[in-house]
Amino acid sequence: MTFAILCSGQGGQHREMFALTGQAAPAQSVFDAATGVLDGRDPRDLVQNASDEELHSDLVGQVLCCTQALAAWSVLREKIQDDAILAGYSIGELATWGCAGLFDAPALMRLARTRAQLMDTAAGNATGLAAIRGLTRATLQSLCGRHDAEIAIVNGSDSFVVGGPRDVLPALCEEATRSGALRAVVLQVAIASHTPRLRAASPRFRAALAEVARPPRMPSRIRLLSGIDGTMVIDVEAGLDKLATQISHAIDWAACLEACREVGADPILELGPGAALANMAREAIPGARCRSLEEFRTFDGAVAWLKR
Repeated sequence: MTFAILCSGQGGQHREMFALTGQAAPAQSVFDAATGVLDGRDPRDLVQNASDEELHSDLVGQVLCCTQALAAWSVLREKIQDDAILAGYSIGELATWGCAGLFDAPALMRLARTRAQLMDTAAGNATGLAAIRGLTRATLQSLCGRHDAEIAIVNGSDSFVVGGPRDVLPALCEEATRSGALRAVVLQVAIASHTPRLRAASPRFRAALAEVARPPRMPSRIRLLSGIDGTMVIDVEAGLDKLATQISHAIDWAACLEACREVGADPILELGPGAALANMAREAIPGARCRSLEEFRTFDGAVAWLKR
């Protein structure tokens, strides 16, 4: 059996995101590592007490998403020995490298913090993202050109995320709706990730990646996907190049899901927070079993479903 693990991006953080992973003994070292880059705040306490603004800030959000993914996988990997394909959405792609064993928990959390800081510096404080569905890519690109925005993520043939100045995104969404979009909303992400606005951050993050110890070869029984084109990472250094590039380059998530379909990955489990990726996978790969970890009350239930 080959199953797929999807590591979530920002936007789905919530107060109960660690309800399942928070008390799992194998995940304690992950929470300790995250605490070390969150100024001594345990992420399990932080999500309960932080303001909504802080919960969705770039640095906190990126660290929380990596924490949830690695905490969940630290439990699941002890129970499942089958081959796995790993795909991550935005910051979730960095998390997949931790799940694959290429970065340990402390290194992964330091990289998540560094990535967020570099992105914030490159983008400034007045950019953001919007989700738009129901338009062709050509139509959306034309709208983006009129509003100084760029396509940041390709989720499907008519489903995209765009990035640009935060004060123009509402107008872009309004025009998209008038042009026939089925959905056009500004997201709770305070940075125009995966657009050329962040080009200064990519080489700096690549330098940070080069300083971290990692295995010279990809691990066996794990297939890792590159977010910008959905291809398998064969060479570690080439994969790191793409991991840094995706900060300022559009992500092709649709290609990642197509790669999962082509290798016959089934079932497909999103580690969270949220269930957005599981929902997209369900639509992109009809017939595949797709769920989010948040749908389960216990890890045993999730494992039983994966093995069914």
